[in-house]
Amino acid sequence: MKINPTRMNLINLKNNIKLAKKGHEILKRKQEILVIEFLKLIKESKNNRSFLSEILQQAYKTGIISSAYIGNFELEETAFYAKERRPIKLNIKNIMGVKIPEIEKQTNETLEFNLFSTSSAVDDLKDSYSKLEDVIIDVAKREQNIKKLAIEIDKTKRRVNTLNQILIPRLKSQSKYISITLEEMERDSFVSLKYFKDHIKK
Repeated sequence: MKINPTRMNLINLKNNIKLAKKGHEILKRKQEILVIEFLKLIKESKNNRSFLSEILQQAYKTGIISSAYIGNFELEETAFYAKERRPIKLNIKNIMGVKIPEIEKQTNETLEFNLFSTSSAVDDLKDSYSKLEDVIIDVAKREQNIKKLAIEIDKTKRRVNTLNQILIPRLKSQSKYISITLEEMERDSFVSLKYFKDHIKK
């Protein structure tokens, strides 16, 4: 793209180069922070998924034991009369401009039963699945955060590459073109002025 070789344009280009370099540094730093957070969540998610598998197996075994202890009919009837609550709270966490959902379960809410009494087998099953719900929420939160961070890392990387490989080199090229053109114009003007002075003297 051709640009008018004036001193004002040269000043503006130099300022734009400084601004682009500063933006590149900021985006590069943002990318590094996001990658660190991304790898941290990947590690936590891997551990949580392993823990989720264990809790799921325990809950399944507890269900089998409860079914064998009080029977499927009584277990289904108890579940039918249960007051199920899903006290989920959603907060937003900001990481370098990236909005990350924070899913939390209220600790003061529990699964309650309308029956006058329940067996210890039912209580064990309730506790087991309540713990399973907590782990599922934790895994879901991190999985969602990983997806959002991955998208933002990719966007930031493309912006960094655009600045480093396209915009900054183009601004430098334009600045160099104007500087060379102005120098040539100054030399031509100096030669013309000298010639004019010599001509006047003669």
